[in-house]
Amino acid sequence: MLSTESIVPIPALDLTYVRSQFPSLAQTVNGHSAAFLDGPGGTQVPQLVIDAISGYLRHNNANTGGAYATSRRTDAMIAEARSAMADFLHSGADEVAFGPNMTTLTFAISRAIGRDLKPGDEIVVTRLDHDANVSPWLAMAEDRGVTVRWAEIHDADCTLDMADLASKINSKTKLVAAGYASNAVGTINPVKEIVGLAHAAEALAYIDAVHYGPHGLIDVAGLDCDFLVCSTYKFFGPHMGVLFGKREHLKRLRPYKVRPNTNAIPNCWEWGTLNHECIAGIAACVEYLADLGRHARESCGEDETCGDGRIGHPSSEARPLTRRAAIEAAYAAIHEHESALLQRMIAGLVKIPALKIYGITDPARFHERCATLAIRVDGHTPLELSTQLGDRGFFTWDGNYYALNLTEHLDVEKSGGFLRIGLVHYNTVEEVDRLLAALREIVGA
Repeated sequence: MLSTESIVPIPALDLTYVRSQFPSLAQTVNGHSAAFLDGPGGTQVPQLVIDAISGYLRHNNANTGGAYATSRRTDAMIAEARSAMADFLHSGADEVAFGPNMTTLTFAISRAIGRDLKPGDEIVVTRLDHDANVSPWLAMAEDRGVTVRWAEIHDADCTLDMADLASKINSKTKLVAAGYASNAVGTINPVKEIVGLAHAAEALAYIDAVHYGPHGLIDVAGLDCDFLVCSTYKFFGPHMGVLFGKREHLKRLRPYKVRPNTNAIPNCWEWGTLNHECIAGIAACVEYLADLGRHARESCGEDETCGDGRIGHPSSEARPLTRRAAIEAAYAAIHEHESALLQRMIAGLVKIPALKIYGITDPARFHERCATLAIRVDGHTPLELSTQLGDRGFFTWDGNYYALNLTEHLDVEKSGGFLRIGLVHYNTVEEVDRLLAALREIVGA
């Protein structure tokens, strides 16, 4: 077993409460407890979400706009889910649109924005992004004769080269598309600075927050971004996407839509019948996070924040939190727990011979990354490592995770990409230690 001496300890978090919310975490594989380290590809869902989806189908299944009870309840449920996501994003409810996934929403918005662009206009994309925030813009640019500028990265730590990004933005720039956090290597980009650079050139800022969603608090009002997209299945909800768009843009731009659909926002940006049962699950996943924050605040008392992130010990003196405030409290606890797991994981990985971590490894800079790690080990393909770990109950990913421009740039695409280890708040110190021990066993260290 791997010695944990000199590895950073984990602050206390009431994982008994947290993990009890997720029934799937009780699974075993070949006699091993399952360790879900595949969060970047989609997190597990709490019972609250499962109950909301099944409850909608059992009691309220109907289309919208009808003059009868289940249809009216469906309308009310969608309105509540929109309000919940507005609290999650810190936006107006009429600035929230639902769609099948982030990719579909981005293709739709890119087509609408493209209506107003012409040859000679420019857009900026980055090498660090998931391809869902690249290919839609490339396709639109090809259709409209728009020039595409690429912002490069610092290879040594897989961070965005902000000087290069700034140099690519000029008076011809109409849009800057950037990720909040890299789904491959975990880098957190300085998004507020990126938005400021775009706005200084009177360009739109389009932010992909899919990977950031489970790890950090999103505040579109504070960022002042024009658009932000995320996927609820990455932060403990169902497989759907959510778009935030500033009210002025959603009203100004012309969506591609069917004629009977309303021209009112945000509904004019939602095509066809929506996935009502999953929208019910979206409201529930936001409520799960709010509940998590309430537990965190109750454990600390009314006017202070826990230093140890402990959750689940109520205080009768605490005042009720608004949903947004509860979400903020949840992410404070999530950040503290995940940061400690990240430190422990990296402290163990760097001791394994022939293992390379892609991305930031300096503990003093861990605020610039989330707990998602991309690694390679000499003599072992990512697929081989993922397969052997899977047999031991560890769920990890191999490949490029659609961060194709990054894996091509780093010259790992042809050799299988990375092995990705993704930690979220329901993961434990015991899982980290077991994974480190398993990797050492597999590579013979």
